[in-house]
Amino acid sequence: MELDVLTLSRLQFALTVMFHYLFPPLSIGLGTLMVFMEGMYLKTGQRQYHGMTRFWTRIFAVNFAMGVATGIVMEFQFGTNWAHYSRFVGDVFGSALAAEGIFAFFLESGFLAVLVFGWDRVSPRMHFFATLMVALGSIFSAIWIVVANSWQQTPAGSVIRNGRAEVVDFWAMVFNPSSMIRLAHVLMGSFVLGAFFVMSICAFYILRGRHLDFARRSFTLALIFGALASLGSGLTGHASGVEVANHQPAKLAAFEAHFHSTEGGTPLLLFGIPDPEREQVDHAVYFPAGLSLLVHGDLTTPVVGMDRAAIPGLDRPATRADKPPIMIPFLCFHIMVGLGTLFVLLTLFALYLRWKGTLFEKRWLLWIFVVAVVGAYLANQVGWIAAEVGRQPWIVYGQLRTADGVSPSVAADQVLASILMFGFVYLMLFLVWVFVLNSKIQHGPDEEPEEPVSPGARPGDLFEAAGSLAARGRSLTSPDNQE
Repeated sequence: MELDVLTLSRLQFALTVMFHYLFPPLSIGLGTLMVFMEGMYLKTGQRQYHGMTRFWTRIFAVNFAMGVATGIVMEFQFGTNWAHYSRFVGDVFGSALAAEGIFAFFLESGFLAVLVFGWDRVSPRMHFFATLMVALGSIFSAIWIVVANSWQQTPAGSVIRNGRAEVVDFWAMVFNPSSMIRLAHVLMGSFVLGAFFVMSICAFYILRGRHLDFARRSFTLALIFGALASLGSGLTGHASGVEVANHQPAKLAAFEAHFHSTEGGTPLLLFGIPDPEREQVDHAVYFPAGLSLLVHGDLTTPVVGMDRAAIPGLDRPATRADKPPIMIPFLCFHIMVGLGTLFVLLTLFALYLRWKGTLFEKRWLLWIFVVAVVGAYLANQVGWIAAEVGRQPWIVYGQLRTADGVSPSVAADQVLASILMFGFVYLMLFLVWVFVLNSKIQHGPDEEPEEPVSPGARPGDLFEAAGSLAARGRSLTSPDNQE
């Protein structure tokens, strides 16, 4: 591979985005779980849920800080490495990213201090409201980032004037053909990661015989959440695949290594090794008409292959040079699908054992949950890679090629030097993140009193509790209890 400015700039952006993307999905998934945990505290008054939320808030704060720090670098790259791209998409991205700042970042930062430091300074309901706002802020941030990225995949609501894409219909840009279904899939993947992250730490505690009540309660809540999210990820993934087939048929052909269009139902590749040079799949195992069934809902309508796939917006017939590579999208897509299927099976099996009351006795299964969080991280990463590489060679699909988006005045050695520098900085940040997380996990949750009065209790409940405490006091001071 020739390390020219284009290749190095793509490599740098890929590395920085992939490193940054370790943190936002966990913030979204864990933040949403914290809302349920604190909601259970308000509903039941059980201090175990209070301690549960406080512990995961510490983990959330560390992860949130890392997400902010690593996200800043990407914005600088727009101006340094991708000047032509920034000029082309500036009008579109300006509105979307401004909306993210107003609706997401200010919301998160405004309530984050209350979430982290307000436990003993505000009322329980106010603190729950802060937790909810921070979780919504992380989701709103995902909304506008996915909208901007989806516009690159399926441009809508804009026209090209003087070499720039200009927004003519803001809501058509926001609700472009792929934005909402991609958003749903991204959120489900984030929920899966948040659930498996919690279950990993809780399974570790159970295996070590530490914080057992906390771990079992947290694991059960995360397991239910994770099972629903895994099923939702499969459903949204299917819907996203249908959308890709309709608007980016070349990307779907790359996902499935579907080189040649056929008559009749198109088979679904279950296993095989693509050979892009010969445009064949070695050792292929197919499910007859399976791809037609998934895309069209019948067994007879063919799915367009790479040879006939068009590029929407292109004013000429598409050539092979206009279409994506095969191997990276194919491998990443199938890894994502395989992991998603495993998540569904694993969580449903664990739910069955939890219902039977034997889950926490299965040490081998708990060890699987300890390491399964790596699969959840990997599934989010490869899903993003498949979507982005499957768009190539276009940086804005059918409108701007990636090669035309780089800055003309940046030298290859400058980009390489910045890759090495950021690589070192990110390595240090990663080590700090691991060290801080490990210290908080090893410390564990704080012990909570067992029978507090519910923060949402009625006045009558307070009087009953006071009467009970008074009765205990009289009993302790009675002559029968004096020595």
